[in-house]
Amino acid sequence: MADAIVVRGAREHNLKNIDVVIPRGKLVVITGVSGSGKSSLAFDTIYAEGQRRYVESLSAYARQFLGQMQKPDVDYIEGLSPAISIDQKGPSHNPRSTVGTVTEIYDYLRLLFARIGHPHCPECGREIQQQTVQQIVDAVLALPVGTRIMVLAPLVRDRKGEHQQVLQDLRKSGFVRVRVDGEVRDLSDDVSLDKNRKHTIEAVVDRLVVRPGEDVSRIAESVEVALKRGAGVVLVKVVDGEELLFSEHSACVYCGISLGEIEPRTFSFNSPHGACPVCGGLGVKWEIDPSLVIPAPDLSIAEGAVFPWAKNGTMSLWYRSMLESIARRDGFSLTTPVRELSEDQVNTILYGDRRGPVLATYDGRMGPVQRYTRFEGVIPNLERRFRETDSDAIRAEISRYMSSHPCAACRGKRLKPASLAVKINGLNIMDVAEMSVSQSLAWIESLPEAISERERYIAGQILKEIHSRLGFLRDIGLNYITIDRASSTLSGGEAQRIHLATQIGSGLTGVLYVCDEPTVGLHPADDSRLIRTLERLRDLGNTVLVVEHDEAMMRAADHIIDMGPGAGKDGGHVVATGTVEDIAASPLSLTGAYLSGVRRIPMPTARRKGNGKAIVVKGARENNLKNIDVEIPLGKFV
Repeated sequence: MADAIVVRGAREHNLKNIDVVIPRGKLVVITGVSGSGKSSLAFDTIYAEGQRRYVESLSAYARQFLGQMQKPDVDYIEGLSPAISIDQKGPSHNPRSTVGTVTEIYDYLRLLFARIGHPHCPECGREIQQQTVQQIVDAVLALPVGTRIMVLAPLVRDRKGEHQQVLQDLRKSGFVRVRVDGEVRDLSDDVSLDKNRKHTIEAVVDRLVVRPGEDVSRIAESVEVALKRGAGVVLVKVVDGEELLFSEHSACVYCGISLGEIEPRTFSFNSPHGACPVCGGLGVKWEIDPSLVIPAPDLSIAEGAVFPWAKNGTMSLWYRSMLESIARRDGFSLTTPVRELSEDQVNTILYGDRRGPVLATYDGRMGPVQRYTRFEGVIPNLERRFRETDSDAIRAEISRYMSSHPCAACRGKRLKPASLAVKINGLNIMDVAEMSVSQSLAWIESLPEAISERERYIAGQILKEIHSRLGFLRDIGLNYITIDRASSTLSGGEAQRIHLATQIGSGLTGVLYVCDEPTVGLHPADDSRLIRTLERLRDLGNTVLVVEHDEAMMRAADHIIDMGPGAGKDGGHVVATGTVEDIAASPLSLTGAYLSGVRRIPMPTARRKGNGKAIVVKGARENNLKNIDVEIPLGKFV
């Protein structure tokens, strides 16, 4: 295999028929002034050709879905490896994409909670354990001596119907008694049920008294029969006392809540098995916002205060006539500013009126037509149109008047109550996901001491994978980001570094990685950690090609290619190549002049005073902001 990537005759965009040799298995930086051809060489020539060759290697069937990729304007490239681009494209706008899903950390957390999580009752919070027949028998024998009990097999719970088939099956199976809606009935009698009412039916398997030396085999046999009949659930009724619900599955014996088998999908907010049924796993609900419907309450309705109904300052005859009818009946004027209307009057406009039909007018073929209709209100009208329309344009228009609010059911946590009730060391999966990377690392590192030896054995490899991925995020300066952070809220630099950490976690070797200014938005104090990350990627056996201006990155590079000398038509040439010392010694390299200290960025001798005004921010709490107050002076470079 060639020890270098050789590019001959590259002419893409402003490249001037250049030849370049890039050593393989090295950290290579392409630098130069903006517009000098750095991205044209790295992405539009080298990466594009790598992608094109990969697609060409696929079958004709696969290529028909990928389309034809245009060959870059280059004579030839040899020694090219499979290429992966990590550029500064905007983060994903998928509302379901989070830092945890992108890096696979959340996938491993789901696996961890499915394997060693302890289910708790969503209602009372008590820990739930699956019970064996022997455990159930022991619980029965632990009741006070002399306790009279019935062993019941639940068959129907709160379902409408006559349920004659259920009762007939019990008779055929030899059962003598049944409990219907809390009353014990003899199956030899005619048991008639109202088909329009909900009923609860349990087969009476056995009746006995708890005594010392009671026949354990009889209790065990009764429990087994009840579990078989009750689909893994048995109910022990203490006569004139409490009811104890036991389950071979996960069930709360106090609240009667039975939980299904715990699987990784139980914790997926992208699956109906785990997602909150109200918000569908988004954690937020999009609703019509009254403050966006009437954004300027100082205006009157006649002046266009009801913004969705008064686009371009005009209101349709239909909507205006309905509002005029409401105004006449309720004693206000459409020329009165909304701010001066009563709360009831504003609510009628926003949410509708149930006091009877109002007179409305619309343009018919023969002229205006009047008819009585129910006034549904602005907000219900928008909600109905948003729900019923097939037009993307109408949906986009109505979306302007919507805002998101945390889901009231899951309180923004995306999951079902049963999923959130599974805990490890007192925390559920979203408690962990809401931690920052550094906090999550501390929790993962402390976990082995807090769980049993058996759980450590089961979770060992999972914890290792989570720890390594969190470590990658920490090493590239993202220790402050939370795992549940939406991808859409990340900056371009943050999104790029997260993808970089994901690639390191994949463990690929022999790959060409092409990165676009990974230091963007990164504080100089974090440069060293990012550089170590890129060096780790290189040390796995990969070639790392970085388009970069950062001095620390250039000094850490194994090889530098300086493009220039100018931008646009004045660029596209290879000005200098080699080590950082070679670039600094080159008389043609503008970058080298700054690296050698010959040229420096001048420090201003005087600072602007500004105009004395400022942008004032009070109580900012977005993402990790801690309720801060900030003043940003105007007329200055801040």
